[in-house]
Amino acid sequence: MRRRLPAVALALGITLALLAAAPALAAGYRYWSFWDGSAGGRWSYATQGPSMARPADGAVQGFRFSVSKDAAAQAAQPRAAADFEAVCGTTAPTEGTKRVALVIDFGVPQDAPAGDVPPEAAPRTACAQVAPEATTAEALASVAKPLRYNSAALLCAISGYPRQGCGDQVAESSAAPEPSAAPESGGGPSAGLLAGIAAVAALAAAGIWQSRRRTR
Repeated sequence: MRRRLPAVALALGITLALLAAAPALAAGYRYWSFWDGSAGGRWSYATQGPSMARPADGAVQGFRFSVSKDAAAQAAQPRAAADFEAVCGTTAPTEGTKRVALVIDFGVPQDAPAGDVPPEAAPRTACAQVAPEATTAEALASVAKPLRYNSAALLCAISGYPRQGCGDQVAESSAAPEPSAAPESGGGPSAGLLAGIAAVAALAAAGIWQSRRRTR
């Protein structure tokens, strides 16, 4: 039993280190999320990218720029309802085309990259009238140029926003960081991790000392 004390102390210390480091290791991403509109004005996280999705006439597609997790339950939704009539109700159908209602939410200033600001405070809506086989990306390009993509076809900017960056990883906190907050250091270990390592060392040393003391 006495010989196991150092190992127990070390295991406990490692657990504390991981718990202390967890907030620093957790991360979100700054990106444009893509949403499908559904009945009742609700949004659901799209299962296809905008360059692959081919919405039908009467569809509603949404985009939201924010800092959030890349997951349906944790990504920020557009702040306007998915309402086709509100966006395209005054656009008459035309033979050989389809109407796609688009909701483009540039997000809040707290989520903007350093030195950039959302071009519009409220979500923008537009009714794209495009060819029947057009993708959502083509519908978006018809009303919100310029668009920017990266080499992996990830949508990086709508109407030129943001000016740079694409799906950048950022430190996560319980609330969006204020623009004046100091940036996270990317070069060294976090304070939580250092505290955890110190706890490992202290507990391991105490366990070894106690084990040797009892064997004398």
